[in-house]
Amino acid sequence: MSQQRILTILLNYRTPEMTLQAAEAALREMEDLPGELLIIDNGSGDGSFEQIRAGAEARGWLDSGRLRLLASPVNGGFGAGMNIGLQAGLADGSAPEFYYLLNSDAFVQGGTIRTLRDFLLEHPGAGLAGSYVRGTDGEPHRTAFRFPSIAGEFEASVRTGIFTRLLKPWVVAMDMPQGEVQVDWTAGASLMIRREVIEAAGGFDETFFLYFEETDLCRRAARAGWRTHYVPASEVAHIGSVSTGMKGWQRTPQYWFDSRLHYFTKNHGRAYAAAATLARISGSLIYGLRRLIQNKPQADPPHFLRDLCLHSLRALIAPRRSPSSETRLPSPLAKEQK
Repeated sequence: MSQQRILTILLNYRTPEMTLQAAEAALREMEDLPGELLIIDNGSGDGSFEQIRAGAEARGWLDSGRLRLLASPVNGGFGAGMNIGLQAGLADGSAPEFYYLLNSDAFVQGGTIRTLRDFLLEHPGAGLAGSYVRGTDGEPHRTAFRFPSIAGEFEASVRTGIFTRLLKPWVVAMDMPQGEVQVDWTAGASLMIRREVIEAAGGFDETFFLYFEETDLCRRAARAGWRTHYVPASEVAHIGSVSTGMKGWQRTPQYWFDSRLHYFTKNHGRAYAAAATLARISGSLIYGLRRLIQNKPQADPPHFLRDLCLHSLRALIAPRRSPSSETRLPSPLAKEQK
C-alpha cells in the first residue's frame, strides 16, 4: 500500500510574514504525515520570496527535507499559482497521492490535514474535501456552496426573504452544515484533492485570475465522476481577503467580472450567461427600490450595478476568446530554493 503522501501547496502574494505563520502551523501538523510543504511566491515582486526564504532558513526548515520554495516570475492569479505546485509535485519528481491547497492567511487547527486525507481514504467516491473555516474572531465563514445559476444570481442580488425561500434549492451559499455533507463546491482556502481528480479533470483553468476557479474545478471533477464534500471536523482559522482586499473594495475589480462571465459562458454558453446577468441586474434593481423605500443598507461595492452593465455590454460587443488549453498544467517556469 502506498504511503498516501500529501503535497501541501501554500501560495503567497505579498504576505510573507503571514505565509511563514501558516507554514509553521502546517508543518507542525505534517510532522507525522508523509509528504512535503511547497511554498510558492506568486510573482509578488516586493521581496516576499527573499523574506520567506530567510525566515525558513532561520527556522531550519530548508534543511528538513520537508519544505521547498518556488518563485513564479509572474502573478497569473490563484489558479495559475496553484498549477505550478500541481506540476512541481514532490521533490523526487513523483506525484503525491493527495494535494492539499492552503491560503497564506489560513491556519490549520489540530488535525486538519490528517482529517481531510483520512476522509478521502474512507470515501472512495469523494475526490475533494474542504474544511470548516472560521475567522480569527471565531465567526464561521461559509464554505459550502451550490453551483451558480440564473436563479442563484437573482436571489443573491434581490436580497429579499420571500425570494430566498422560493429559490432555496438554488441559493449558492448553503446554510451552515452541522455535519459532513456533499456539496457542489467548496472554498480553496483549505482543500484536499486526490491526485486522480487532477489527472481526470486537469488543473485550474488559468483564464480565471481570481474567483470562480474552485467552482469550475469542482464542476469539472463532478463531470468526471468525483464528489466534493464539506468536512467540518477539519478546521482552519482564516483572516480572509488579505491579498485581494475584497472586504474593503471601493470598486469591484475587472477580474471579478471577467471570472464570473467566463464561468457562466464556459459551463453554460453565452445565452445562459446573458440570462444570468439579466437576473443579477433585475435583482439589484428590485433591491435598489427597496433601499429607496425602506432605507435598506448598501450591499454591493459602489457602482457595482453600473460596472456590471458596462462589462456585459463590452463583452457583447467584443467577446473575449478563451485560451484553447484552459485547464493546462504549466511547464515549470518557477525557480526553486530547497
